[in-house]
Amino acid sequence: MAEEKIETKEEIVEDIEETGVPEKVAEAEEKLDEKEQTNAKAKSSETEIKETETESTDIKKVKSLEEKKKALLERAKKLKEKVDVTSTEELKEKVKEKRKEDMLVPLEEYVKSGIYLGTKVVTPDMRPYVYRRRADGLAIFNTDLINEKIKEGAEFLSGFEPKDIIVICKRQAGWKVVEMFSKLTGIKAFTKKYPAGILTNTNLPDFFENELTIISDHWLDKNALNDTLTVNKKVLMICDTNNFGKGADKIIIGNNKSSRSLGIIFYLLTREYCKKKKIDCNIPDLEWWTNEEQGEGVEFGV
Repeated sequence: MAEEKIETKEEIVEDIEETGVPEKVAEAEEKLDEKEQTNAKAKSSETEIKETETESTDIKKVKSLEEKKKALLERAKKLKEKVDVTSTEELKEKVKEKRKEDMLVPLEEYVKSGIYLGTKVVTPDMRPYVYRRRADGLAIFNTDLINEKIKEGAEFLSGFEPKDIIVICKRQAGWKVVEMFSKLTGIKAFTKKYPAGILTNTNLPDFFENELTIISDHWLDKNALNDTLTVNKKVLMICDTNNFGKGADKIIIGNNKSSRSLGIIFYLLTREYCKKKKIDCNIPDLEWWTNEEQGEGVEFGV
């Protein structure tokens, strides 16, 4: 049987060789190789095409972003042309106008009165209100802050009735204006001399209780200040650069040594207090308060 199988195999091999099948197989293999190469080339081409498409998409995106950016810039330019841009000078003018509106009196009146002139001494309490020092060493108050502090002082003062307030001024430069302030508002004034103990000693015949004391200068009016603090009452204090604000519930900053400066302070306090309390009185104009000569002999009152 084995020999027959071998012969059969040999015969088969011979038949294959005779029929030329190996050549067909080789041809088939070549065709397969060619097909695989073609497929590989096709895949490579597909990859290249995809990469090209991706690059093209990226380029389109970039172009699209650039176009959008360009369009936005053009739009912004057009809007900018439509907007009315305020110049620096116009802004300055607007700020000046706003300051004028906020001022209780024109700025030049503050300057003329010398209210902004301090002393060569500046206490820690007053340092925040000092704008600069002059060449001669005098400290200069910020006029905007002066105006604001007078507003605050007048508002604070209006919270009390005239019968509950006293004003102290031992400095001669302030006697005339303080007495006029007292006459127009009904607030009791102590000029020249303060009777010690009238706020603390109940045995004194002129003892009385108050709720607020106005101090013109804490160095000269220290007795009245101490008495007020002893009985735990409120204090409104006018402070120069050499004053301390200790013990004050509210301060007004400014030159408290000059008659002109004290004049403008008490003029504004009188005007604002009478306005808020609806006190009908004939208040002298500012010139009277800041000019001693013209103020003498002129009668004003309720």
